[in-house]
Amino acid sequence: MPFILDGLDSESYDRNYSDRELLRRISRYFGVYRRKMFAVAAMLTLNSVFGTAGPILISKGIDLVAKDITNRAILLLASGVLLLGVFAWGFNFVRQWVSAQVVGNVVLDIRKDVFQAAVHHDLSFFDEHPTGKIVSRITSDTQDFSNVITLVVDVISQFMLLAILLTWLFTIEVRLTFLVIAMTPVVFLIAWSFRRIARKVTRNAKRVTAKINALIQESISGIMVAKGFRQESAIYETFDKNNRQAYKVGLARGLVMNTIFPVMNLTAGVAIGLIAYLGGLATRGAGISPGNWFLFMQSVWIFWWPMMSIASFWSQFQDGLSSSERVFALIDAEPRVKQMGNNSVGAFRGDIDFRQVNFSYNEKEQVLGNFSLHIPAGETLAIVGHTGAGKTSLARLIARFYEFQDGLLSIDGADIRSLDISEYRNHIGVVPQSPYLFGGSIRNNIRYGKPGADDVMVEDAARHISKGDWIEDLPSGLDSDVGTRGSSLSMGQRQLVALARVL
Repeated sequence: MPFILDGLDSESYDRNYSDRELLRRISRYFGVYRRKMFAVAAMLTLNSVFGTAGPILISKGIDLVAKDITNRAILLLASGVLLLGVFAWGFNFVRQWVSAQVVGNVVLDIRKDVFQAAVHHDLSFFDEHPTGKIVSRITSDTQDFSNVITLVVDVISQFMLLAILLTWLFTIEVRLTFLVIAMTPVVFLIAWSFRRIARKVTRNAKRVTAKINALIQESISGIMVAKGFRQESAIYETFDKNNRQAYKVGLARGLVMNTIFPVMNLTAGVAIGLIAYLGGLATRGAGISPGNWFLFMQSVWIFWWPMMSIASFWSQFQDGLSSSERVFALIDAEPRVKQMGNNSVGAFRGDIDFRQVNFSYNEKEQVLGNFSLHIPAGETLAIVGHTGAGKTSLARLIARFYEFQDGLLSIDGADIRSLDISEYRNHIGVVPQSPYLFGGSIRNNIRYGKPGADDVMVEDAARHISKGDWIEDLPSGLDSDVGTRGSSLSMGQRQLVALARVL
């Protein structure tokens, strides 16, 4: 399927984790809620006990009916089955309630970690990787991560149920029980064979979702340009092409994941048919009563469902592992801006010295080669040059947004890599050519860099720009809404807000 997977290559920061390593890291997240997990386990145990007691009670009733049981005994039997069902439902409800809390808490925790990791990456990371794909990992993949917890809880439940049923089967008929056990490896072998392909198709499904998200985000962000050049149809054609690819990848995933249970059901059907035949023969003089034969067959039917669930667990688990692999890759991605220390900046003078600096955004093209420049403290410097000469790159290096490859950049005689980044950036103001404004009022955008600033400080900063005349042109003054990305303001007004924000 090479044509289906075009453009679904892994990101440069992706890495392969072993199943053991992924499970170890996943366990850290829901290990914090071990008390609730123990409560879930207790509810699972009680639910399994009361759930399996129903068929046992019915089987005993069948044998009693054969002996002409009274109406009162039948009523008691029916009441007992009803009570067992009510208790089983109650324990299952508590289990589901507590499990939902654990899943919600774990998703909350993992999203905190992955978002914190994302926002602390340097700008080169966001230059290289589309925003939509990063967003997909933070939202969709973290949500799918919760499937891991749900599946683990379910498989614990199935193991408990399996242990109870197996014990009961041995009390009914030892020979038939051994026959059931002899057939289980076949089911596990079938389920295990799906493991690798399940991991592959689920990983591709995650990648194509991220690709679609990135495409939509880019299309919506650039819609004004598209409309200006009448390219709406081109945007749709690109989306349609990628959407069809997503359909094909999703279809392949669906076929694989939805084939596991039918194949195992077919195997289980053959096995149960054989057991039913041999059990029926055993009732004809082999010491098994009709009630016990009914109970055995009921138990076998119940036994095979958790058995298939456990067997298919690892294949279904790959979906959650694929999500966790993508999430952990984003968390573990190495930053390109590497610090040699976190020294305090102290009194900041602003002496800037480039010494034989080499810098490039990628390996293909060098922006600065053996570049040297000294800017004394207090000096105002204008840098001019043709497009692509590296003017913006100098400002970005001084702001420590990017890492240079060779040479030295010192601030007040100290290597910029040895300074505490957060403290250092408190002394720097950057106004980009195309300033970004967050949704909300102009006042809050100016206050963005100093959340504790009061309204007087905000207005003072605003009136330092262009003598404050621009404020009078705003419909609601500094409380005017900027719109999406500043769309309610002109480009000049956005730049004035950005300048006031720096002040």
